[in-house]
Amino acid sequence: MKKCFFLFLLVSVGVQSQTDSTRLQWFNDAKLGIFIHWGMYAVNGTSESWSFHNGTVPYDTYMHQMKGFTANRFDPEAWAALIQESGARYAVITTQHHDGLALWNTLELTPYPSKSDWNTSFPNSTYPAAKNALWDAKKPLSTIYQTPAARDLITPVSNALRKKGIHFGAYYSLLDWSHGDYPKFLKETDRYQITQDPQRWNRFLRFMHRQIAEINTQFSPDLYWFDGDWEHTEAEWGASTIDSIIHTSNPKAILNGRLPSYGDYSTPEQNMPITHPEKKSWELCLTSNESWGYQPTDTHYKTTNEVLRIFTECLNMGGNLLLDIGPKADGTIPEEQVRLLKEIGRWTNKHAEAIYGTNAGLPYGHYHGNSTLSKDRKTLYLFVNAVRPDGTPAQASIDLMLKGVKNQVVSAEVLGTTTNVPVKTVGKISWSRVPGTLFLNVPAEALDAEITVVKIVLDTSLDLYRGQGGFH
Repeated sequence: MKKCFFLFLLVSVGVQSQTDSTRLQWFNDAKLGIFIHWGMYAVNGTSESWSFHNGTVPYDTYMHQMKGFTANRFDPEAWAALIQESGARYAVITTQHHDGLALWNTLELTPYPSKSDWNTSFPNSTYPAAKNALWDAKKPLSTIYQTPAARDLITPVSNALRKKGIHFGAYYSLLDWSHGDYPKFLKETDRYQITQDPQRWNRFLRFMHRQIAEINTQFSPDLYWFDGDWEHTEAEWGASTIDSIIHTSNPKAILNGRLPSYGDYSTPEQNMPITHPEKKSWELCLTSNESWGYQPTDTHYKTTNEVLRIFTECLNMGGNLLLDIGPKADGTIPEEQVRLLKEIGRWTNKHAEAIYGTNAGLPYGHYHGNSTLSKDRKTLYLFVNAVRPDGTPAQASIDLMLKGVKNQVVSAEVLGTTTNVPVKTVGKISWSRVPGTLFLNVPAEALDAEITVVKIVLDTSLDLYRGQGGFH
């Protein structure tokens, strides 16, 4: 009986693992996503939610931005077309940031921060009288009821993306600093402790869980991107309930790793990992300048080459890049970000074969650069940076060195061109099992303006020598 039970357990685990693998396949193959931070913070170009939380902008000043959030030039089809042109296979948009403003048709009411909280937090500010209230507390804190946009902004985005075959992801902040029942308000102050007032915390949990249920019902996201998790434990957030709310009716949805026990993939932020993230599937979320939302004073944009070099680093480690843009309050996307996405799209379109549906590239030590490998392991793609330190394109041919490949090279070419790449083997000893070193010369005229890809077709599935050299 014990043996039968053990066998059943193994089979069950195996089935679950296969199910998870299948559910994540589109994400693992997608490689590139676009992150969209859009909210009232675009009106004054202030830091999204953090500006009031950290005390740099008074809360009432921050929330007054709702009155200027018009979205009067918002064109979801144009957004989707640009995202498709970039080569991204999924997009994630902020349905609600830490300031509590929902961009969809929520039915949940958000109670004000209490007057005592307000006066304690902002001694030089007066709590607004009813006629000048921050929002109409009789209606949901949503763009539909509280902003001149006066409509649900998530539905048209999700519909436009899906028409283009792009997977839709919903960002949602678990914490809500505007909600009067949420424990935290400003960085240095707490409204209360959960242990001292569990009923108040449970009121907030019901609010938050019902909002997640609304998002799940209205949009059935392919992906949930949770944020704000650091202020409480998984148990306090009711993570098991959140998982159940989503997967009972939307079993194929995947979750980011900020509720670790329930997350499907890791989400390092801004900084490229040196070693592989904890979970097998992962993405790096990265701003296109230095801000998540629209800030006109932030002109520190990454160059196309810098983004692509980071992207190929992600590809080399089997991960994705989620690149952020921040639309303006009127719904238009800054010109710098439009140009960046178009230039990335030029590159991804030319080199699609080396990007989508590939596996992680060569282990450290075989090639001084990034690479990917086809799923059948018979084609190797080497990424070659073709931009000099001063930002200008390389003017001469580039020599590459590849070590430890036991296979025979059938062909080598510059992807996206008709140029063959000569391959020279050096140091192969006939009676040694150690393979020779391969040298490849990429002609200058075949170099891409940003990153060149060399496609190497092997005679069989990639077989690597991992020894110490010499006769070993």
